[in-house]
Amino acid sequence: MSGNLLHSPIEALHEELGGRMVPFAGWNMPVMYSSILNEHQAVRGSAGIFDISHMGQFIVRGESAEAWLNRLLANNVAKLGDGQGQYSFLLNERGGVIDDLIVYRRRAGEFFLVVNAAKADEDLAWLKAHGEAGAELIDQSAEWAGMAVQGPESPAAWAKVFPDTDLPPRNGIADLPGGGIVCRTGYTGEDGFEYFCPASQGAAAFRSFIDARASPCGLGARDTLRLEMCYPLNGSDLSPERTPIEAGLGFFVDLEKGDFIGRERLAAQKQAGPDERLVAIECTGKSAPPRAGYAVVGPDGKGLGTLSSGVLSPSLGRGIGMAYLPRECAKVGTEVQIDVRGRQFPAVIVKKPFYKPTHQKG
Repeated sequence: MSGNLLHSPIEALHEELGGRMVPFAGWNMPVMYSSILNEHQAVRGSAGIFDISHMGQFIVRGESAEAWLNRLLANNVAKLGDGQGQYSFLLNERGGVIDDLIVYRRRAGEFFLVVNAAKADEDLAWLKAHGEAGAELIDQSAEWAGMAVQGPESPAAWAKVFPDTDLPPRNGIADLPGGGIVCRTGYTGEDGFEYFCPASQGAAAFRSFIDARASPCGLGARDTLRLEMCYPLNGSDLSPERTPIEAGLGFFVDLEKGDFIGRERLAAQKQAGPDERLVAIECTGKSAPPRAGYAVVGPDGKGLGTLSSGVLSPSLGRGIGMAYLPRECAKVGTEVQIDVRGRQFPAVIVKKPFYKPTHQKG
């Protein structure tokens, strides 16, 4: 292990369980335990557990907290009731995505933000640089261990570990006795929850959910699961050069709430339409697994763009990916080709998402 990497409070347990550890966003994290396929199928069919201790957790509180967040985030925080959360974006002045995150209103005047690991320091610096009186920002990232249990049997796993405590509703948050927090969002398309507890309790909590029949899962399965749902990955599908409108995520942008950083460009793109759009591309025959950076070309061999994400979908048995393409080439049904190390494989632009979960969410 590199001494330059950050270490999850659950790391020793990952190693005990046979997790294959790799550097990710500055952390030493498990990429898989048994296999990506097995872990992917566990989440789709039963339940899997992921270590998310690397993600950042911020508290924002004070009499100006709501107004301040609304000037910094694209979605409308004022629409949240106590115990509710929403997906949102921290944007630069050009409307580019610094980070995508979840913001929860815990109670009046207090919010809990969960941000991406690779962006936590940058987010914190940006928020501090745009701070104002009446809004206090507290970085609690080092204090928490976090884990996400995902899959149709995740509520059953919760009930075994916390038999006397109900999960919050979808997109909800609840404080737990003993200082823990449970949120109900997720990034796989299946039902699930995120449990945050004091770092010292993380390994024991992780093991308790495994004992409740949640299979340990790594970053590899997380990537295949989220891409099947067309959920974007920050740093790949989202970047400071791309806006939520270009990414097809305008639903999470509230242009009517008043001014916020990045609004001007987003409003212009909403009115005129973006020049490029993030589309879903599915291989139509057997192909080598598509990867980020592979070229997308038209039938005439002309380059149209590059994949921002790409995997072999375990659920579909075909290669899938996403790419920003010119809007005139971005229509569903448009035939393209994926260039894989000089070989071109046929593909087609399809409607998002690639996969629709069959299980009912809570």
